[in-house]
Amino acid sequence: MSAVPDNVINLLWSVASTDPAKPAVSVIIPVVADNEVLSRLLDRLWSLPAPPDEIVIIDGGASAGCRSLARRFRCVYVGTRAGRGHQLHAGALRASGDVLWFLHADAEPAVGSVELIRGRHLTGAPGGFFSFRFTGPSTWYKRLLARLINWRTRFGIPYGDQGLFVARGAYDAVGGFADTPLFEEVPLVRALRKIGGFTRLPADIGVSPRRWERDGWLWRSIGNRLLALAYLLGVPPQRLARRYQPLGPMEFRTDEDSW
Repeated sequence: MSAVPDNVINLLWSVASTDPAKPAVSVIIPVVADNEVLSRLLDRLWSLPAPPDEIVIIDGGASAGCRSLARRFRCVYVGTRAGRGHQLHAGALRASGDVLWFLHADAEPAVGSVELIRGRHLTGAPGGFFSFRFTGPSTWYKRLLARLINWRTRFGIPYGDQGLFVARGAYDAVGGFADTPLFEEVPLVRALRKIGGFTRLPADIGVSPRRWERDGWLWRSIGNRLLALAYLLGVPPQRLARRYQPLGPMEFRTDEDSW
């Protein structure tokens, strides 16, 4: 992992809380040239009844537009090399909150998310995640797949699109995200579950269906499961990433989905 992000604009001071009853929540968003969806997410986050205390944007595309958005929405901007694991860890190093909440740029967090995260943190849990829900019009196959994903994460690994959040101390203790092009969250979640208390919150997070819509719902789901199986069998993430089909220049070339 890189020790220090290489291009940082500090727009906020440390937000670490001095009130034990109200832990500070830092949102960390890795992005590469996806400014339109990022703008919607930032607007949504700051409009929450209880907004986060800090938002850190980790730009892997050296985008002037992304930098401008960070200034407009009063965020911390970090420019670094692309790669979700590297970007997430760089953001965690820069964030100053008591709880680190990692979001994809196209996420739709629920209204009470920050309060739920604070409440879970106050129980002493190392972190947690949200229930999976597809955004857009509701259909039977969206509901079915979301239900299967939520069932799987009772025993398996929740991926990054489910809004993982981690206590600062727990994140540092287990070593953070892996600097790999796929499945960067797997070692982190496994370590947190060994601590105990890393479970799902009673609220959902909206996940964009655009990859499934492009590839077909069945084929995308099968492909994701085959990637996960290969990873469990020991195939290196770097090799698996060459098999992964991205959306295009607006999408991370090293992203994976929940199912």
